[in-house]
Amino acid sequence: MLRTHTCNDLTKTNIWETVTLSGWVSNRRDHWGIIFIDLRDRYGLTQVVFDPADDKASWETADSFRSEYVIQATGKVRNRPEGQENPKMHTGEIEVIISEVKLLSKSKTPPFELDEHAEQAGEDVRLKYRYLDMRRKKIADYMQFRSQMTTYTRNWFVERDFVDVQTPILANSSPEWARDFLVPSRLHPGHFYALPQAPQQFKQLLMVGWVDKYFQIAPCFRDEDPRADRHAGDFYQIDCEMSFVEQADVFDVVESFLLDITKNLSDKEVLNETDGKDVIREWGQFFTLTHEEAMEKYGSDKPDLRYGLAMVDVADIFARSSNEIFSSIASDQNANRIKALKVPGGDKVFSKTQMKGFEDYVRKFGAKGLGYFQMKEDGLKGPLNKFFSEADLQEIVDRVELVEWDVVFFGAGEAKLVQNYMGKFRNYLADLMNLADNSKISFCWITDFPIFEQDEDTGKIDFEHNPFSMPQGGVADFEKDGQDLLDVKGWQYDLSCNGYEILSGAIRNHDIASLVKAFEKVGRSADEVKQKFGAMYEAFQYGVPPHGWFAIGMDRLMMIYLNEENIRDIYAFPKSGKAQDMMMNSPIMVEDDQLDELSLKVEIDEE
Repeated sequence: MLRTHTCNDLTKTNIWETVTLSGWVSNRRDHWGIIFIDLRDRYGLTQVVFDPADDKASWETADSFRSEYVIQATGKVRNRPEGQENPKMHTGEIEVIISEVKLLSKSKTPPFELDEHAEQAGEDVRLKYRYLDMRRKKIADYMQFRSQMTTYTRNWFVERDFVDVQTPILANSSPEWARDFLVPSRLHPGHFYALPQAPQQFKQLLMVGWVDKYFQIAPCFRDEDPRADRHAGDFYQIDCEMSFVEQADVFDVVESFLLDITKNLSDKEVLNETDGKDVIREWGQFFTLTHEEAMEKYGSDKPDLRYGLAMVDVADIFARSSNEIFSSIASDQNANRIKALKVPGGDKVFSKTQMKGFEDYVRKFGAKGLGYFQMKEDGLKGPLNKFFSEADLQEIVDRVELVEWDVVFFGAGEAKLVQNYMGKFRNYLADLMNLADNSKISFCWITDFPIFEQDEDTGKIDFEHNPFSMPQGGVADFEKDGQDLLDVKGWQYDLSCNGYEILSGAIRNHDIASLVKAFEKVGRSADEVKQKFGAMYEAFQYGVPPHGWFAIGMDRLMMIYLNEENIRDIYAFPKSGKAQDMMMNSPIMVEDDQLDELSLKVEIDEE
């Protein structure tokens, strides 16, 4: 036996027991000829002592030990001398006086410190030596948390009669609208598999096959550019599909699961109310906003509701202003917007210079300017006052609910543009003022997504979200033409959480004729549907139940639970910000004979 205890087991209850510990040399100290070593494993630390008066041979062996050497040490547990206890350590009241020690493995000097200073080394270095980075408590704790989360998830769904089905990894191209990772077939030259962007078609086919409650912690592969909240190449989602359900049934399952897992694995408080006026209504225990409401009030379809800062329409008031730019924009309130964004107490926080500087921030996102008022004891003050009557200024105060010391900012222009830059500005101000409370978690359903959208450049109608969703008006919605199609809403929903999208889902369109009609509306023929989705097209003619789905981004949810801003540390072996595996040196060029075997030839565009 290489150990009787881990390095976090021993306490005063073990005094005078003979124990064997195995682990890594974390720290070594020499005092008056006695060697003290903090021995570390994934569980914790124990101080072991080598005293030549107790065992000279062990002391001589220990004299050669250096950082990260792996050793086995046997000895007796004793109290630490009075005054030398460490209350921050579970084992801080004891130490082990060693009588026998073995060197199990030497170590080179690590390329970076394996402590709180490790991140000074830079991400690329830490990812190249990820197996060393794992020895840091933070990374080890994250891996342990991930294991707890996957175990809890599987148990939760299995206990509720969901069937855990592993769907294929070598699959066909999936209609998730990201770039596929293609895998060439050796047996079928010129043909390719695709790594699944999601198990969508397979799980819908499971519904045809009577598996009425499916789930999987599913690996998904998308060739997208990495960012702080999106891992390069692969990620995992808690993937579910259910038969004989409506939207409310899906919401019940999701809310129950997320409330349970948050309570059991997280120390965060789930919010079910904000400052009172920012959320239109609630569904169940989570907030609910339609897609349109979210964009109009927060400029985002994944709003962070831990703080207020909702936008208010003031275009009708600005239409009466003497400023021709504002009045012109306000003359078309269908295409344009003028939004007010109140910052409570902002006049105590921001200087005039700082408020003028905010204009530079929004210009980065296409804004042409940014107006503002300060709410003083005697009313609104600011560079825009001269364009408004006293009555209109008072109407702004009343509508935006301004009180003394508030600041209100105004964005004006084309609707989507204003929503975009004012939404980003809202988040920027919240970060600047530290408004987001990390002890809180806020879930909000975003519903009623439009099924179709129009390309601003070409005018072409295409799917906005997921083409396999049921329209709220049924198949009759697909009989509409042109601009009317843009009004078609689907039974589609996302779940936002603390400013991230953590779930997508929908009630499926299970009528094959209706599906074909939907694709025809965006210029895709029935033959294309049969070719790309042949299995579903055929299967749906053999009795398909109504069904719906959701997929929770497990990695993003973990980020939120752990207050982590970069998703890469959530993975045991992450890709870098350049989508590279620094440790395994991938992706790499392959030999010509491997390409020949796959009937492939690589030509690289030097430009």
